[in-house]
Amino acid sequence: MNRNSKVLALKYRPQTFNDLIGQEVVAETITNSIKANKVPNAYLFAGIRGIGKTTTARIVAKALNCLKGIENLCKDDLCENCEAITNSNHIDVLEMDAASKTGIDDVRDLIEFSRYGPTLAKFKIFIIDEVHMLSKQAFNGLLKTLEEPPEYLKFIFATTEIKKIPITVVSRCQRFDLSRIKSLELFEFIKKIKDKENGNVSDDALKLIVRISEGSVRDALSLLDRGLLSLDKNKELDLKAAQKIFGYFDKSQLIDLFQLILKGEETNVINIYRKIYDQGIEPKFFINDFLEILYYFKNINSLSVDSTYFSLNDEEFLKIKEISNQVDSEILILFWQFTIKSLEELDIVSNPHLSIEMFLIRLIHLSSKKNKSNLIIENKDINEKLEINHTEIKSKTQIINQIKNAIQEDQNKPEIKTEIKVEQKNTINSFDQLLKICVQKKEIKLKYELENNVNLVSFANNRIEISFNENLNKDFVKDLSSKLFEWTNERWIISFSKSKGEISIKENKKNKKEELLEQVKDSEIYKSVLDKFPDAELLDIKFNKEDE
Repeated sequence: MNRNSKVLALKYRPQTFNDLIGQEVVAETITNSIKANKVPNAYLFAGIRGIGKTTTARIVAKALNCLKGIENLCKDDLCENCEAITNSNHIDVLEMDAASKTGIDDVRDLIEFSRYGPTLAKFKIFIIDEVHMLSKQAFNGLLKTLEEPPEYLKFIFATTEIKKIPITVVSRCQRFDLSRIKSLELFEFIKKIKDKENGNVSDDALKLIVRISEGSVRDALSLLDRGLLSLDKNKELDLKAAQKIFGYFDKSQLIDLFQLILKGEETNVINIYRKIYDQGIEPKFFINDFLEILYYFKNINSLSVDSTYFSLNDEEFLKIKEISNQVDSEILILFWQFTIKSLEELDIVSNPHLSIEMFLIRLIHLSSKKNKSNLIIENKDINEKLEINHTEIKSKTQIINQIKNAIQEDQNKPEIKTEIKVEQKNTINSFDQLLKICVQKKEIKLKYELENNVNLVSFANNRIEISFNENLNKDFVKDLSSKLFEWTNERWIISFSKSKGEISIKENKKNKKEELLEQVKDSEIYKSVLDKFPDAELLDIKFNKEDE
């Protein structure tokens, strides 16, 4: 195949250790071991896709078999062995894809083939890609050969999921974890490739490619190849064109969206999201990008533009920093938890687009609710002029009836009105009152647990001591404590006792019913019924509500 007709990822595939980027430690270690003639029986390369695992395996194969030796490893003028390995047709270097050959029979053929020495090269080498796909029996079949292979035989494994490989196999290999390529290093690399291809691509577009590729060289080259082919040679691939081609939207839209959420502008929030959706952005990608923006809002003061891996430009970085100083950390953490939870909904709702819109609306209401508690500082000037007695709000002993009016600097500005509503405190002095308020608040599940699975030991002074049976819900204490605080605005202590305590309400009702059944059976009316209907049997008694 003509080299110029190859895709960029193959055309610029590294041929020597010096060509590898981001894996200097791995290259140096392997080179030193070959020079010292301390070559392990097997290499294991682990890492994400597209960072050079299979490429490194081929370079190792060439380094072991190059006719010029490791010191003068072929780069341009390839020797016979290096050229054959590069073209994947060397008789002594077998490349196998474990995804298509997973069984014990395939491994047996491999072991059988390993009994014969190399034909042309110094070493016979087996390169097994995606080795984690081998079956358990196949791994077991490899163990003995892997531990004590012939001197001429070497194994090189590559995997993206190291945890799926049995530890017995990993321990017999020299393991190398290939790292993601650093953003700046990857940017410089694809910029050189762009220049070699005479591509007209802006630096911002290249940074977007680096951001999307997430440290994968192959992904970055594939995206660059796609970008160069998408536009005419006379036209530059700028940031906007790249975003459109790769289906990636501008982070500044998310920053604007976040700002509008804090301001409670529901209509504008939905309009911006629909514009983003119309660009072809999947809801799950939107949620992940939203999480990324939340992270930057929370940690912006400990970051720099470079540490964001080109995810933000200078203008976006400064804008986030400015807004973050007006937002309380608590609401950012709440937003994060709420967004993570919303990810689960996307797999349930048939139209995830609608789920995202409702997610944004809920964030607006959550933000609005926190605003009333003075968690978000939306307007610094106004907050300085509003004096709120937090002690009175917390104690709930009286309703705040007066707030200082803001000085009206501009007559056209609307008057600011602040309302603080304090819910009336509920009093709970007994177990029966607790059950009644459960009914009032429609907490049926909590009422069921209290009646069926709880034995009361004591109830006094915001402290409830209970024993329980094995059917009690594991979240009962957490739910009950939360509701009691919500209803009474006071902290309650729920403790478990070794004492049996009173029988549960359910058991009490059952005992009363059995007693009443016996009383009715002893009555004259029941006996007279039996005289006339000998086969009659009293099965149950129903209580009137007043009797209950």
